[in-house]
Amino acid sequence: GRDVKRDTRSSRDDMLSSSSSFSFSFSWSRSSAKTKTKTIKSREESLRWRSTRRGRRRPNAKGTTTPLFRCVNTDDDDGDYPKPNFDASSNDNYRRAKRMSETLFQNYDANNGKKTVIVIGGGLSGLSCGKYLTDLGYSVTVVERANVLGGKVSAWRDKDGDWIETGLHVFFGAYPNAMNLFKELDIEDRLQWKKHTMCFAMQDYPGEFTEFWFPEKVPAPFNMAAAILTNDKMLSWGEKVRTGLPLLPMLIGGQKYIDAQDELSVEAWMKKNKMPQRVSDELFTAMGKALDFIDSDKLSMTVILTAMNRFINETDGSKTAFLDGNQPDRLCKPMKEYIEGKNERGTKGEVLVATPLREIMVDDTSGEIVGVRVSGGSDGRNNSTSGSDSVGGEEEEKEAASSSKILTADHYVSAMSVDALKLHLPAAWKTMPFFKQLDELSGVPVINVHLWFDRKLRPYNGLVFSRSKLLSVYADMSECCKEYANKDKTMLELVFAPCDAQSGADVNWIKKSDGEIVAATMLELERLFPDEIKDAVLLKSAVVKTPRSVYRAIPGRNKFRPSQSTPIRNFTLAGDFTFQKYLGSMEGAILSGKLASEVVDDRLNSSGKPTFTIPPKEVHESVVVGN
Repeated sequence: GRDVKRDTRSSRDDMLSSSSSFSFSFSWSRSSAKTKTKTIKSREESLRWRSTRRGRRRPNAKGTTTPLFRCVNTDDDDGDYPKPNFDASSNDNYRRAKRMSETLFQNYDANNGKKTVIVIGGGLSGLSCGKYLTDLGYSVTVVERANVLGGKVSAWRDKDGDWIETGLHVFFGAYPNAMNLFKELDIEDRLQWKKHTMCFAMQDYPGEFTEFWFPEKVPAPFNMAAAILTNDKMLSWGEKVRTGLPLLPMLIGGQKYIDAQDELSVEAWMKKNKMPQRVSDELFTAMGKALDFIDSDKLSMTVILTAMNRFINETDGSKTAFLDGNQPDRLCKPMKEYIEGKNERGTKGEVLVATPLREIMVDDTSGEIVGVRVSGGSDGRNNSTSGSDSVGGEEEEKEAASSSKILTADHYVSAMSVDALKLHLPAAWKTMPFFKQLDELSGVPVINVHLWFDRKLRPYNGLVFSRSKLLSVYADMSECCKEYANKDKTMLELVFAPCDAQSGADVNWIKKSDGEIVAATMLELERLFPDEIKDAVLLKSAVVKTPRSVYRAIPGRNKFRPSQSTPIRNFTLAGDFTFQKYLGSMEGAILSGKLASEVVDDRLNSSGKPTFTIPPKEVHESVVVGN
């Protein structure tokens, strides 16, 4: 046990490192999301979006015109692909995450069942924390404000029975803790893996697409090199060389170099390294908006380098998978059931929905938590884990407000978003440097748009980078997800970003009406894909607005991200904004909950066996001096 602990501690240091692995997040919030579904009742009332423009063709080397490569499924690439072999000897990140899970499971102590832990927040970080605390043997209670689990990956049905998702969520091969979690819950078969490509819409050639193909059975970094070198539609050979040379310091300097770039925006880094502007226009802008919903001139370069580092170094790092159904039932429900007793040792906890936090109560002398005041409280059995047609539900909120109660435990974990946490911080904590640094972090807005069409648009079974001014990425969920499959009609799910001036938008889209957002989305689709959209009838639309999503990764934020361990002895943090190397993503959320479980075990473990001994991360000097 001691040897395993030491091995895991070094692994933990690697996982906390902020920038050596890939993070990818889409419309990543639930707690502050707002949604409305609009249905067109008749064909006469339907919105028809037409275009008089025709798709152009690019001249080839002989001067004649030929179609660009189109991302269209063929008989050879239709359908899903086998799960990659993540447990390969070369995949250090996956094996490190696996060892961490095994250590937590091995450190189970039956006496831990006498100790109670309350986790505030039922998103991925909270459920992950609850799952691994269950492995350690603790009695866990997870409380979630909304009437549906999932937090930033939640979903619910509208009145027609269609699923409305907070965001377009895609899993990457470079998510080692998520991949281990799926295996531990025995739900790996719920991931639908797609072909190993990255597909981009061609802005200058409406209706055309191009793909970067990663050849099978070619290890990293050679598969990515082949993908870049064999694509001649986006960058010239000269631009590829001028792009590759400035990345050499990342390969040589590794983590130290990547961390140092957090003070520079993507735009500033490119100018410093004399990279062509077209690289930003063709690649980095699309990546930036997909990674953090921010334009490249306002995004930290560390975010881009983090992604590229994992794509270059992991053979299947950029390979994508979609969940085969809605997130609350297909992912959150197994985690809930695990916490409530469906686990190897039968350790039983509790998961409550519709239980909003009202107050964190602290001792005036020690500053430690003596209890949390919550409202309501439901185990979710009446409404499963998926809710219906609302985020929290007005009736549930009214009922919750009238049934306040105090919950107590031996330890407390906040798995709330950074914005929600700041709202609930006790006054006695707000002046402490550790919590003061949270003032430097805030969520970024994002919008998720659903569009249902009366016909099958050109099908593509995978993620597409739209490379437009308003749209980040999109997917045809009627092709990508089994539960949403439809042979005759199309349902597009699109990430609308950036959404405010601070993120790079000319318009504050969060304050616009759903109709205005849908109209802008359709006009952009009409521009990008005129032949596809011109005759299609929009049957229904749904818009989910998230004013505060993942933390805004503008330059210089990493140094203010707090550790999971806090100065308050019986209080721990989880959440993708906390310090871990996967930034604001599903992987980051899962890892943060895992790391938080280590901190809790460190604080509560009194059996005499070695602990993780995890101190709080040192607060940046600017916060200390300012305070």
